[in-house]
Formats: sequence, C-alpha cells, structure tokens
Amino acid sequence: MGIREDVIQELTGSGGLFELTTEEVLGQQAAVFASRMRSLREMVANTANFGDREFLVLENQRHTFEDFISQVAAAAAALQQRGVGHGDRVAIFAANCPEWVVGFFAATSIGAIVSAYNGWWTTDEVDYATELSDPALVIADRARLERSGSGNTDAPCLVIEDDWADFIATGKGAALDDIDVTLAEDDPAVILFTSGTTGRPKGAVGSHRGLIGFVQSTMMNGAVRVFTELRTNPPSDDGSAPSPPAQAITLGTSPLFHVSGLYGTTLINMVTGAKIVYRRGRFDPEAVLQLIQDEGVTAFAALGSIGSRLVNHPRFDEFDTSSVVNVGFGGAPASPAVQDLMRQAFPNAAPAVGMGYGSSESVAVVATIGGAEYRERPTSCGRVAIGFEAEIRDPDGQVLPTGQEGDIWCRSAYTMLEYWNDPEATAAAIDEDRWLNTGDIGRFDDDGYLYINSRARDMILRNAENIYPIEIEYRLDAHPSVAESAVFGVDHPEMGQEVKAVVVLNDAAPDPGDLAAWCGEVLAPYKIPTIWEIRPTPLPRNPAGKVVKRELYS
Repeated sequence: MGIREDVIQELTGSGGLFELTTEEVLGQQAAVFASRMRSLREMVANTANFGDREFLVLENQRHTFEDFISQVAAAAAALQQRGVGHGDRVAIFAANCPEWVVGFFAATSIGAIVSAYNGWWTTDEVDYATELSDPALVIADRARLERSGSGNTDAPCLVIEDDWADFIATGKGAALDDIDVTLAEDDPAVILFTSGTTGRPKGAVGSHRGLIGFVQSTMMNGAVRVFTELRTNPPSDDGSAPSPPAQAITLGTSPLFHVSGLYGTTLINMVTGAKIVYRRGRFDPEAVLQLIQDEGVTAFAALGSIGSRLVNHPRFDEFDTSSVVNVGFGGAPASPAVQDLMRQAFPNAAPAVGMGYGSSESVAVVATIGGAEYRERPTSCGRVAIGFEAEIRDPDGQVLPTGQEGDIWCRSAYTMLEYWNDPEATAAAIDEDRWLNTGDIGRFDDDGYLYINSRARDMILRNAENIYPIEIEYRLDAHPSVAESAVFGVDHPEMGQEVKAVVVLNDAAPDPGDLAAWCGEVLAPYKIPTIWEIRPTPLPRNPAGKVVKRELYS
C-alpha cells in the first residue's frame, strides 16, 4: 500500500479515530462511522465542552457557546409553546445572524424541519416556497419581508428585530434535556432550495444523519490529506511554520441558506469550537478586510468573486491579513489563476488552499482536494471522499471506463432523503439503489481524480449561486413581445460565470432594460441576465426541436 492508503487504514480501521463500519441505511448497505452523534440536538449539547469560548459574533453581539446552548434550549421551548412539533416546518428568511443559527438548531432539536429560504428571493419565489413547504412559522428579518413584499404571508411570522427578544424570553430557563422528543438519524432536518430544472426551486431534504455525516466525513478526509502530506514531506523544524491559532476564527460570508454557509461554516466550526464572525449588508471588500484585521480571522471561503475582490482591492496591502491560515473554495471550480492569487495574497494559507465538490442533494462532500495535490492538479476537484461511491455513466445508465466523460453519479449514507413534496423529481434524481444523479458531467483520470466539465451542463454558476437557464427562459418567453429565448453562462474572471440571454422578438417593442425589469419582477437579482443579444433570426434547433446552444456561444 502507498502512504495515503496506510493513513486511511489507520484512521478508518478498527479502533481508528474515524473507524468505519457498514450498516443498513434507508434499505441499502452503507459506510458509516462506528462512533457518531445521532442528532443535531446532541451536537448542540456537545458544544458545552467549549464553555465561555466565543462562538457567534455580529457587531456588538458576542455569544459564547454557553449562551448558544441556553438560547437554543429557550427557543426550542418557545417553539413548542407555539405548537410547533416534530415534522412541522419552520421557515427562516433572514441575513446571516446569530438568530438564524439559534433558530435552526432550536427547530431541529424538537424534530421540526427548517425550510431555508434564499435571502435574494422575490415575492413570487417566497410565495412558491411557502406554498411548497407549508411552514408552521416563518422567522424573518424586516428587510427581507419588506423587500419581497411577503409581510402578509398567511403563515405566522416572527420578525427578528421586533419579536426575537420576547420569543426567547418565553422559554428562558429551559434546558436541552427538557426536550421530550425522540429524534431518529434519518429524520429530515432541513430543506435547502436549489434552482429547478423545470423552472421552480426544488427543496433538497437533508437528514440529521446527513448533516452530522457532512461534518465527520469532512474532518476525516481533511485528516487523511494532512497526515499523508506530513509523511510524504515532513516539515523542517526551523521554526518558520506559523503556530496554530488558539481558536480558529471563520468569516461567515457564505449565506446560511447554502451548503457552504450552513454545513461548511456553521456545523464544522461549531463542532471544532471555532468562532464565526458575521457582518451586515452587502459584500464590501474594504469592510471585510477591516474585519479580518480586527477579529484576527483565520479562515474564510473564497466563493464566487469574494477572494479576487478582496485581493484586488486597492487598499488590500494596508490591512493585516497575516492571521489567515485557511482559504477554501466551493460552489464552483476556481481557476488556477484565482488559486494562485489566493496563495500569493495569503501566504500563511498557501499550504492549506483546497476545495470540496458537493451539492444540496449530496449533502456531504463527494470529492475533495487541497495542499500539494491541488497545486499539481488545479483543474480537478479531487479524489472521491472516503465513505462515498462515485461513477461516470452514459445516458443509458451504463458505467463508463476511466477517461470517458459522462454523468456523475454518487452514493453515500448522507444523500438527501428526497425533494420535498416532489416525488417525480426525486425519482429522476435518485434510483432504486439510492444512487444520486448529480446533474454534472465529468470524468476520472487514471489516478482516480475527478474532473468536472462545467461547460457541459446547463446550470450556470454565478458567484457560487446555482442558476438553471430554463427558469429564466420561462420568464422571458412569457413576455408578450418575445418569440423565443435561450439562456446560458458566459465565463467571467471574478464571478465564475454571468448570465447571457439570446432573445428573438416578435415585435421591436422591448429593449434589454425592459426585459431585465420583466425578469426582475419574479426572479432574484442574481438570476437576471447581464448580457443581452437580440437575435433577428430564429434560434438554431436540432431535428428534435431542441435549441442547440453551442451555436449561440460567442
């Protein structure tokens, strides 16, 4: 065996730190951790080990882990007093803040399911998600309610700025041990919405097992990479390596309604006793640089254009960013140039720069790469994570040999349970053996590294937001002056991709500004095309009538 295989065996074998065993999960045999937490409530309780260490920070709000546990218990009691119970949905529609995190764990601790609304949604999108998930309560901030026009929703609404303090006070003094609700590992915990291939968002349902598995598998795969690199290239003992921080401090820039914000930031930092620092308002590079300096931030996720906007800010060199020792990518592949930009700008983080490939549907990370191997294979998303299976299949479902490109399928104990209230979409995504069709196109090389062909899929990745063109095309085609339309992604150096629309008109009335405003009435701002082409001739189509988008790329 090689060094990596030796490390994996030591960590996952009998008595290992991440010992793996096989159990039946949802009718299929799957690899699981022999020692594991069984619910998110247990995860909250275990943070008592971190005591008065700070956990959640937003401006003058500074909550310790002790505060966090007591607030989760109080909020859970308050939810039960309002009649919220096991299986009920609690929607959260707010910016990143401590109340979002507390509300999430309070709801899941009593067996309720959090419906995580996208903070950019319009009224139409919010109304659709509310109809789909039918929440017993909506926890929202005032800005999103006012902006979306959803203040008059039929569901009871708790406004954070107005109602949160009184809400928590009604459950004051409660303890987690007081919650008399049995939680099963495969109980649903959260609905994360992903742009729909049929024009409407779909709600990927993650279980308690899935979210806890995300944490353990991420930590295990990270340990495998670190120990393998240490044995391959032992560090010199010259005192040049920076000492590890007393407490990791993560910048909470990723939205909590995304995998990267809820799973990758909140869950990981919570289990490891780290601090999460949030900020209000839109992304402001200078304000973020100031926060990195003031708080001594050690880690952040450079999703979308975040990293390059920070580094390219004209005042970047005026701020002390030496505390940063960990920079990660996710949501979309980062170009080799952006990877190198991060390594040069944050030299203390250079050895740890990495990325993970996963989705709301896979829940846990499917493949991961970092450190030296990321430098060697900057266009790969890594080897399949331990505990996962992955295959490349042709359109008929047949497994393809190494090197050939096809559909990426994966399977683990942590895959989403279903698309909420959408059995047809669930059946199309998950087969009878619980294999998930990721919707991505890729290939494996001879060494087992996975490569994704982002151009081969219809989905657009803009600033780490998933956008399905059909949702925009449906809206454009509904305009009385539009005969037909095609939408696709165009490469952008900072945002990854931006949205281009090619439109054929049946009269000359609307201009791109009119069409953008039309889209903006029902679609979130990040979905609105920024590049427009008014085409005088019909769209190119194949014999089956499908638009041939590759002929439109220019």
